[in-house]
Amino acid sequence: MNIKLVVVGKVKEKYFRDGISEYEKRLSRFCKFKIVQVSDEKAPESLSEAEMDEVKQKEGERILSKIGDKEFVFALAILGKQFSSEEFAAKIKDLTTYGHSDITFVIGGSLGLSDAVMKRANDTISFGRFTLPHQLMRLVFCEQIYRAFMINNGSPYHK
Repeated sequence: MNIKLVVVGKVKEKYFRDGISEYEKRLSRFCKFKIVQVSDEKAPESLSEAEMDEVKQKEGERILSKIGDKEFVFALAILGKQFSSEEFAAKIKDLTTYGHSDITFVIGGSLGLSDAVMKRANDTISFGRFTLPHQLMRLVFCEQIYRAFMINNGSPYHK
């Protein structure tokens, strides 16, 4: 099984990088896990709606260039579906049971995901209506992927 996390921008803080690296290492016993970073589009603080769309479109093109035709894609979006950890684990298990060995998760830039990326996504995930820094979201999501594998393996880690 291949799990890929396509993300916009770099993780700047060492403590986030260290946490993410720890989950990458832990996940290696369950799957081939990789994080693919695409560069974020430089933009001033105040943008018009059209400028925001242009930034998302450019980042979206970079994201889509990293996704293959056969990959099952989840877009992380505020308005996406909310799953409990158990439901998320079951979703991953079901996908692999029914022939989806390449699963990709997409975390967009600070402005979100382009319409093209949302159209390419097979499903969505939301961590609620909170706005979280993308670096923190990356760490939290890596932990949730690890937790899903631990649940599916009957590990006490989840308790």
